[in-house]
Amino acid sequence: MNRMAPLCVVAVAAALLAGCGANSSAGADRAGSSGNPAGAMSTQTTPGPATPSAPATVPAATATATPAPAAPGAALPVAPGAGALPQTRAFPSTSSRAWRAAMTDVWLAVTTGRASLGRPAFFPEAAYAQVKAIADPKADWLSRLWGDFALDVAAAHRVTGSHARLLRVDMAPRAEAAWVPPGACYNSIGYWHINGARLVYQAGGQERSIGIASLISWRGVWYVVHFGGVVRPAVGMVDDPQAGPGVPGPSGGC
Repeated sequence: MNRMAPLCVVAVAAALLAGCGANSSAGADRAGSSGNPAGAMSTQTTPGPATPSAPATVPAATATATPAPAAPGAALPVAPGAGALPQTRAFPSTSSRAWRAAMTDVWLAVTTGRASLGRPAFFPEAAYAQVKAIADPKADWLSRLWGDFALDVAAAHRVTGSHARLLRVDMAPRAEAAWVPPGACYNSIGYWHINGARLVYQAGGQERSIGIASLISWRGVWYVVHFGGVVRPAVGMVDDPQAGPGVPGPSGGC
């Protein structure tokens, strides 16, 4: 599927890139529990686990680590309670325990088909209520953002199956991350944004990958905000499935 440049859509055809797309119906998990190109960031995610003023000047980073083991079928905590705290300009790390836990949870959700297991890795409802200068951000979070995530997890599960093994997460170069300031995209608070991380996995003896359409930050942690797509119909989507690692990105959006 071709990636669409993140454009903003709220009640009118304008851009709400950190939260755009058509409303979707709630899935069963809607109210659940809370080659790598040169210069790309790559996080090895084995089973179980800076604040730059101009990201273009910051070199890419590579990290390899293992998150703390979780009980079988249980999600790992990412940053409990952080959504209720004030935002910071801290640039999200891809070598932190929170990042590795988040990607472990996303993959657990995909391979089980249970979106609720990815809830800790999804942009917090309390943070979204602080970010969005719209009439009812909590309702928008539930009916659109989380609803779309649940649909996308189900769609990704049909692609990967239950026994796929996550090899790593490839990120676009850190220089492609952008600080989205207050006032842009119906936001009252700024955040870091990056497109197109790649979940690189092995299934049936072959390396394959799918994308994460959009990640945004809260207090120095990357969270999924759009999984399968940004501008989209009310159906489950899988972002750019590839036989092979695919290419992270593109840059842009909010």
